[in-house]
Amino acid sequence: MAKQIGDILVEKKLVTEEELQRALAEQEKTGEFLGSALIRMGCISEEQLLQSLSEQLNIPFTNLKHLTIDRAVIQRVPARLVEHYKVMPIRWERDVLTIALSNLHRYTWALEDIGLHLGCEVRAVLACRDQVSEAIRKYYGVGAETIETILAQKQGAGALVEPSVGLEEKAEDIERRAEDASVIKLVDQILQEAIQQRATDIHIEPDRDELAVRYRVDGILYDTRVSPDIKYLYSAIVSRIKIMARLDIAERRVPQDGRIKIRVGQRELDLRVSILPSVYGEHVVIRILPTDMLFSLEQLGLLPEDLDILQRIIREPHGMILVTGPTGSGKTTTLYASLSTLNTRQRKIITVEDPIEYELRGITQIHVNPKINVTFANALRSMLRHDPDIMMVGEIRDLETAEVAVQAALTGHLVFSTLHTNDAAGGVARLIHMGIPPYLITSAATAFIAQRLVRLICTECRHEVSDPTTTRILVGGEPIPAYRGKGCEACRFTGYHGRTGIYEILTVNDRIKELIMERASSDILKKEAIRVGMKTLYQDGLKKVAAGLTTSEEVLMTTQADG
Repeated sequence: MAKQIGDILVEKKLVTEEELQRALAEQEKTGEFLGSALIRMGCISEEQLLQSLSEQLNIPFTNLKHLTIDRAVIQRVPARLVEHYKVMPIRWERDVLTIALSNLHRYTWALEDIGLHLGCEVRAVLACRDQVSEAIRKYYGVGAETIETILAQKQGAGALVEPSVGLEEKAEDIERRAEDASVIKLVDQILQEAIQQRATDIHIEPDRDELAVRYRVDGILYDTRVSPDIKYLYSAIVSRIKIMARLDIAERRVPQDGRIKIRVGQRELDLRVSILPSVYGEHVVIRILPTDMLFSLEQLGLLPEDLDILQRIIREPHGMILVTGPTGSGKTTTLYASLSTLNTRQRKIITVEDPIEYELRGITQIHVNPKINVTFANALRSMLRHDPDIMMVGEIRDLETAEVAVQAALTGHLVFSTLHTNDAAGGVARLIHMGIPPYLITSAATAFIAQRLVRLICTECRHEVSDPTTTRILVGGEPIPAYRGKGCEACRFTGYHGRTGIYEILTVNDRIKELIMERASSDILKKEAIRVGMKTLYQDGLKKVAAGLTTSEEVLMTTQADG
């Protein structure tokens, strides 16, 4: 008589007799399988259970992480069967299909049904649930089963299925297709997959005869595995997104922007949608923004000495603090963290933004709308009549906005804003180039802060690199060990997981004011700031390399420094 799984686990010393008895009591109450109870109670891992079941049932156990599956196998097994039974086909030899599964509850039924559909013998191996799910995503792509079902329904109804990428279609037909339950499900699957992968942006990009879906994770764009047949549903997908964002689905010639609010589990997310017409159709970019994000200066990645400087300058009663850097460098997050720190019932804070990325409780936020003449400059003038203590301008783009912001700082307000310059000293040159006189800059500006975002080494696969010729750098004249990420599932095998900021803070002291009045170049301003203690972006990055947070390659790539 075959041994019970509980006895096997006790014999292998994976659980104690006491744990087994507690799990059996739980099983009686909940009706779940014994193995599921033991995993839920934290007594064993799923892998330990499956390896023990492998011995009991004489079914091989396999690790899918290190397995490469032939595309011919994937093409033989429909996505709808794979998704329905949560199995992964891994091998097809002489009319025998081998599938990996983790759920033994419907083991016999799954094998019989798949074998009947495909007309072959089906054998099983055991694999962890997460590995099966990841393999399905990797080889079949996002929403593969949904795409397959939609196209099968169309062909079953006698409809001619042709690629919709770049083709003109009637608006009423597209709208009807966009509201089809299957298309709604497909768009939801794309969104859910992006959120699960920690993506900040989704790019849907039509080409001549294909449709690409890419996710931006930690600042880098990655192609997402999707079925090639998704191109047949391009128009319906774009129209569904337009309907969700309340945009005009019949308009395809001009750019459109909209917003969507969704809930995923317990999280509420704000999706910012941008539609841009191109040669082969409309490109869609969806920015994913959490509505409940907590902003804290301590979480920005500032070194202790820079954090002290920032906390001091944002508590000045008046003046202008400008954060500089390219798009996507985290400027808005720094401004929001500063405002959140200062946000008390004793202060009136007003912002004007384009667009409003996050809603901040207790702060008045104004959205720029040029169509009705709500520009940065006009909104700033109106803000001054509302008795604010602190003002934030999303970006200084022109002389008019710069002049109003400077005047606000000179009349007793604390003003925050951003500029697009490469470094902190460049912010001064940009204001002068716009037409702001140097004497007004010296009177109004408190500090210029440049920043970038660098990827953090994955903590799950972080290791010290031993080769001194390529892995040691000099920080303060001392050689230090360097670290890398080997690459694992947690970091998508990139070696990086998450991002942090690197900073360059130029405070406007008396000597800097003198140089500004002399219209000194940004290089001279930077050298003087370094002389009195300012760290450059590159130097701040090296400090984070020394702390084992990031890599020298990442810092070099981000700052474009020559060392």
